[in-house]
This record gives sequence, structure tokens and C-alpha cells, in this order.
Amino acid sequence: MSSDERLAPPARALARDVATAFAVPGRWVSSAPWGSGHINQTLLVVFEQDGRMQRYIQQRINPLVFPDPTKVMENLERVTAHQRAVLAGEGVRDLERRALELVPTRSGALSFVDAEGAHWRTYRFIEGASSHDVVRTPKDAAVAAEAFGRFQAQLTGLPGPRLHETIPRFHDGRARLEALIAAARTDPCRRLPGCRAELEFVLAREAMVDRLPSLKASGALPERITHNDTKFNNVLLDDRTGEAVCVIDLDTVMPGLVHYDFGDLARTATCAAAEDERDLSRVRADPALFAALCEGYLRGAASFLTPAECAELAFSARLLPLVIGLRFLTDHLTGDRYFKIHRESHNLDRCRTQLSLLASMEEQRGLMEELAARAAERFSPRSGED
Repeated sequence: MSSDERLAPPARALARDVATAFAVPGRWVSSAPWGSGHINQTLLVVFEQDGRMQRYIQQRINPLVFPDPTKVMENLERVTAHQRAVLAGEGVRDLERRALELVPTRSGALSFVDAEGAHWRTYRFIEGASSHDVVRTPKDAAVAAEAFGRFQAQLTGLPGPRLHETIPRFHDGRARLEALIAAARTDPCRRLPGCRAELEFVLAREAMVDRLPSLKASGALPERITHNDTKFNNVLLDDRTGEAVCVIDLDTVMPGLVHYDFGDLARTATCAAAEDERDLSRVRADPALFAALCEGYLRGAASFLTPAECAELAFSARLLPLVIGLRFLTDHLTGDRYFKIHRESHNLDRCRTQLSLLASMEEQRGLMEELAARAAERFSPRSGED
């Protein structure tokens, strides 16, 4: 039985049409669901080429999240081409594994538009590497953080014009908070009685969402090109060595602050519990993982970071669980329209995990600030270390 038989017949027909629309040589064999992402539909596609099976990744860009897929693809083309140029200049030989490679359609376009108007894209599959949802060791945290730091460093030299904002105000904590307040006020699904404690927890920390924007507005924090979705599972790790191979999921690469990247990585890489863990006693930030995260990130990014940016890293680790937690809570209140769910109250479970992680970080605030400061001093260009 071919793996595409897990798709319903209409979906198999669409998968065949999509697969063969791209400039991939050989015979299409199968398409099957792949990965655990919340947003885009992802398929693992197999082609037979001269007797060998070659794999590709195809994705349907979610139009509810990315209303202008053309801008997403224009950013992707520029970013991946620049990455490959930087890596080639550094003498990297296995470019096919170190940066995503888009495959154009047979007509030379960046994406294929299906009968419903949805945009699909194709990447070459990166063999011998995997993503992991949960950090296993401090080494995992360090290598992933360094990969994201180096990714940011690679893009400091990206020529203009300014990248598109694929999701305007994506990390606008104030806008996210106002959306939550509006959802709680209208309570369209009558779910508020079951999550009042979570709402009160968030509202008690309202001032946190304004701190970084205020520093940016004052000129203290510069705008960078950032990934904006730095979950641990968005770095592929080599199956044999455990080293970072490639940063993936680039739809939200756009102008931003480095702190949203570091904070989101801290959110997903300092806690061994899953993002939707129901046993909240297991949800706790691990100082050893955070220390490894700080050292890895600054090893990759310290060459371009300012002292003011370094000073806000520990704060950003607390901010992102708050912002992501309130987003999960908003989606729960409004009927689970954004994040995919796989069980009843799934987004509420995710919210509770994030807020529990934040509470753990607040308990360890002094230690985490000390660890971040120590790493910044160690990897500062002024320190003479690399």
C-alpha cells in the first residue's frame, strides 16, 4: 500500500496534481501527510528518478494565516538565495543540506495555485536530519540556539528592499492582548467560565507587552531580520551527530527584534514538557537548558548584537510564553480558528502550559538574568573569545 492511501481519494487527486506541477524529474509515487505543524498543510512527496526514490516536501500555504502568499514566496526566494550565497562564501560544501532549496513549477513560478486558489510550494527534502518537538539535552538547546543566531547573522547583510511583513504586527503584544480582551468580552463560544483564572493571570502582566516596543521606539533596540517562529523543532538536527543542519519554516522571516526569536526559542527549548502537557507539575524552566541556550545563541549572534539587545534577552524569555499563551487563550475563546486542535480544549491546555512555564521563569528570574549576562560577557566580541 503506497503511503498516499492515507489521503482520501479527492485529496490524493489534488496531491497528484500538485506534485506534478513542479519541475521535479521522474515519476510521482506518493504523497503523505508530514510533520506536526499547526499552520500549513505539509506533504512528504516521493518521486522515482532513474530507479531511485527521491523525497520532497510540498506545502499548502494557509491563506487564513498568510493572506498574501506571493509576498511569502518572494521573501523565501530572497532569504534562501542569500543564505546559500553566504554559506558558499564560507566554503560550505553541503549546501543542499544547509539551506532550504525551493523547486519552481514547470512554468518557472515560485508556487502552484490550485483550483481553490491556494498556493503550494516545493522544497528538496533534507535527508539524514530530523526535527524534534522536545529538547533532550543541553547540547540540543545550544546547537539549536546557535543555528538561529547564525541565521540572524547571515541575514544582516541581505540587500534591500526591506522584506515584506508576511503577518503584519505578528509580535505586537499589545494588539494580541487587545484581541484577547475583546474575545473575553464577547465570549462567542461561551468558554470564558472555564478559563477566568488564565485570563486574570495574563491581565496582571499587561505592562510586559509594551516594554520592547517602547525600547525600539526610543532607538535603544534596532530592527533586524528575524525568523519569528524559533521553536526548537524548526531546526533540523543531523541524525548521526546531533549537530544543527538547517533552519526551516521561514514563512515569518521579516523585520523584527531579535528578542522575539530568542524568547520563542527559550519558550520551547528550556522545558522538557510538551507544548500541550496536561500535567503542569512537569512544566518548569530548566536553568541548565537556559544556560546552554544563552551560550549557543550568543556564540552565533554576538558578532552583531548591541549591549542593549543582550540586556533584554532574559526578559524576552519571560515575554514569549506570555504572548503565546494569551494567543492560545484567544483562539480557545474564539473557537479554535487559528491553531489546529486534536482534542477538546486543546488550545486551553496549550495556554496553561505556557503560563505555567512563565510562572516557573518568574520564580527563577534572578538566576536566568545572571546566566544571560554571563553568556553575553563571555561571547562579546570585546572578550576575545569565539
